[in-house]
Amino acid sequence: MNWNGSEKSFELFKNYVLQTYPTPGQYFVRGKGAYLYDEKDVEYLDFASGISVCNLGHAHPAIAKAVADQAATLVHISNLYLNDVTPRLAEKLISKCFDGAVFFANSGAEANEGLIKFARKFGNATGRNHIISMDNSFHGRTLATLAATGRAKYRKGFEPDMPGFSQVPYNDIEALKGAITDQTCAILLEPVQGEGGILPADPGYLKQVRQLCDEKNLLLLFDEVQCGMGRIGTLYAWQSFGVEPDAFSMAKALANGLPMGAFVVKRKYANILLPGEHASTFGGTPLVSAAALAVQEVFEKEDILANVNSQGEYLMRQLGKIISQYKFCKAVRGKGLMLGVVLDRPAGALSAAILKHKLITLTAGETVLRLLPPLNITRAEADLALERIAAGLADYAKTIEE
Repeated sequence: MNWNGSEKSFELFKNYVLQTYPTPGQYFVRGKGAYLYDEKDVEYLDFASGISVCNLGHAHPAIAKAVADQAATLVHISNLYLNDVTPRLAEKLISKCFDGAVFFANSGAEANEGLIKFARKFGNATGRNHIISMDNSFHGRTLATLAATGRAKYRKGFEPDMPGFSQVPYNDIEALKGAITDQTCAILLEPVQGEGGILPADPGYLKQVRQLCDEKNLLLLFDEVQCGMGRIGTLYAWQSFGVEPDAFSMAKALANGLPMGAFVVKRKYANILLPGEHASTFGGTPLVSAAALAVQEVFEKEDILANVNSQGEYLMRQLGKIISQYKFCKAVRGKGLMLGVVLDRPAGALSAAILKHKLITLTAGETVLRLLPPLNITRAEADLALERIAAGLADYAKTIEE
């Protein structure tokens, strides 16, 4: 085939890929660290990280080596047989957590499906199967996780909603209390809402929710698919708030780009799901487990969490100074390196203006510019991003004035 780079790729995408995504605006051929490169070798600073997936940057040498070595050894045998990588990963994850057990899956949606099944199995023993989640939440694209998602636009066209879910305002303990019925078995929430607009939970609220669950014999479930794996400055997001859930999900950054999800349950709940009641063909293969184990080793060797807190505080402070000169910018919020610039209007045009200065950003909740840089960015890279954000803001402000 006579391959003509991006032109041919766009043609193939248009003709042969189901058009469930907008036509991509950029074409990249390689990545290294915090940077992506197009076919002309133009360098872009990546402050999206594949939507908080490549948390250790692109082509990290330790992860690349682990994947290559494992690919040449053993890729997949199914969970009917044992390998020597996945159990070590499980032990590593639990050693940094509470005592419990892990189920390995392929994605965040699948991890959250597992949480939902776990909660229903727990609750149905006493005739309960109602789960409360939060307004503006996002838990996935499957039918169950859509029903749990507190943003109606994602459910439009896929009615009827799966029964057994309801939503309440985030950070509102009285609304939550009022929604609990004798059918309720669990409360599901994100410690920091991602798609909903980079909105952290109030620490006091989470403690009240924990107490409420204890009083009512409800499971407290955390969705850490986006905010976990070091993104907000602790390995697990709940550790930043000092509130332990009964179970929580993770995915995205778990294997730094290879598809992997998981959920963890406390030891006392480890026998809720029995053999044959939940499974995943590709869950926890030796290949993705090797990548995830390498991720954990890099976190330890490179002191990633300290860098998240240092660079996050710096970016938050400097962003506050930059946006103070623009009335359409209302605030900077978030935790660690999960940051959002809140606007009084849709954020897409600002993200596009910043992209012209070779910085990749995202949006969230329509009016929030979302910044999810690699967790191992340097101060020089943080400063470069700030320069490009400032330039994009200046360009965007001119279009408003005109």
